[in-house]
Amino acid sequence: MKKTYVSMELNGEPVEFLAEPSQTLLECLRDTLHLTGTKEGCGDGNCGSCCVMLDGTLVTSCLVLGVEAEGRTVKTVEGMATGAKLHPLQKAFIDHAALQCGICTPGFLVAAKALLDQEPDPSEERIRLWLANNLCRCTGYDKIVRAVQAAAKEIREEKQAQ
Repeated sequence: MKKTYVSMELNGEPVEFLAEPSQTLLECLRDTLHLTGTKEGCGDGNCGSCCVMLDGTLVTSCLVLGVEAEGRTVKTVEGMATGAKLHPLQKAFIDHAALQCGICTPGFLVAAKALLDQEPDPSEERIRLWLANNLCRCTGYDKIVRAVQAAAKEIREEKQAQ
């Protein structure tokens, strides 16, 4: 099968790779670019485990072809931390025990960051609605919601201190 050259920005860095026409962005991220943070939960866009940001829009990477990333910007869970410093959402998920097996966690983190980037102080209802497309089979959603609320508060406080 003929492969297509793809050039994109990935977590702030330019990357180039070859993708088969039917290869999903998820497969390209994991198998070609070796970024295994993004997980495959269902393969049909229903669970949210593979959420990434594509040109600022939250997408399920299992439903996007890798060749569609040509010339675009992709941000994954690996791009959330700054060096060794975790993003407040990552830290809050740990502090609030909002993860267990880890399959859904990257998708929740990327989706929650997308929400907080748009709405710095979302209500509990808004958080639950925003994350409704992300499924977790291990833990209760309350811990996830509490973690997002805690991270939102920390981010707001950091911005006020600046």
